Amino acid sequence: MADEAPIPVAEPDESVKTGGKPSMFVKVYAPFQVYFEGYAYSVSAVNDVGPFDILPKHRNFLCMLAPCQLVVQPVTGNAKKIKIHRALMHVKADKVVVFMDV
Repeated sequence: MADEAPIPVAEPDESVKTGGKPSMFVKVYAPFQVYFEGYAYSVSAVNDVGPFDILPKHRNFLCMLAPCQLVVQPVTGNAKKIKIHRALMHVKADKVVVFMDV
């Protein structure tokens, strides 16, 4: 029986961690400061085309953000508003990264 491989343990689904409601990982940061890092239900911002929202399961997406108030709706607590002057947003596989001051 020593040749038996260990049974893999699956990581918990992120929706279980957030009370069953779909969420995504969001990180908003600049070279010397992290403004937000954690799970959120949505991210709202503005690019040259206009205002838009990012929700869980969003398609891969890359854009430059226009000056705006970035609004992150975290899974716990109130909405976090972050003033954006210039930023790059990258969305892929339920992960949203906003790199500011670029």
